[in-house]
Amino acid sequence: MMDTESKFHWCLKKGKIGGRKHRGLRKIKVDQEEANNHIQKALHNLEAVDYNIKGGFGDWAVSASFYAMYHSLLAILCKLDYDSRNQECTINAIEYFIKTGKIKLDPKYIAMIRRTDELMGSDAKALREEFQYGTEIEVEDELLKNTQGNAKEFVEVARIILEEIKI
Repeated sequence: MMDTESKFHWCLKKGKIGGRKHRGLRKIKVDQEEANNHIQKALHNLEAVDYNIKGGFGDWAVSASFYAMYHSLLAILCKLDYDSRNQECTINAIEYFIKTGKIKLDPKYIAMIRRTDELMGSDAKALREEFQYGTEIEVEDELLKNTQGNAKEFVEVARIILEEIKI
């Protein structure tokens, strides 16, 4: 298994293949507008979480929670001069920037999206995949509440980090 730095460089190498449709991580010019668009998408996804819960679509609320967190990470990467088209590369890049001190983000937020016991021993990505691709439509209320709360907290923390990043 690659360490964070090795995986970061592997993702950069992968980002050089495929042009705009690459499947890795690519260095770009700071794109404040795109960062703002990702945060707006994250906020939109949080609204979708509420809407889906109220409508009885907990399975889709789980997916929307994941994507709210994911778009928050993409916003941070845009502000740091990176474009990612790969979920694992996105998460790893943020982890790399935490370890190198480029951003101040509590690693618990990486755990929220990657692997955490708070989500019943699963991670947000795995939950999203389970409910998006599987046949299960019922989601326990406590799991929905935790997932929704984590997503809201995650987006708010990402917005603070975006303000702290100097371009």
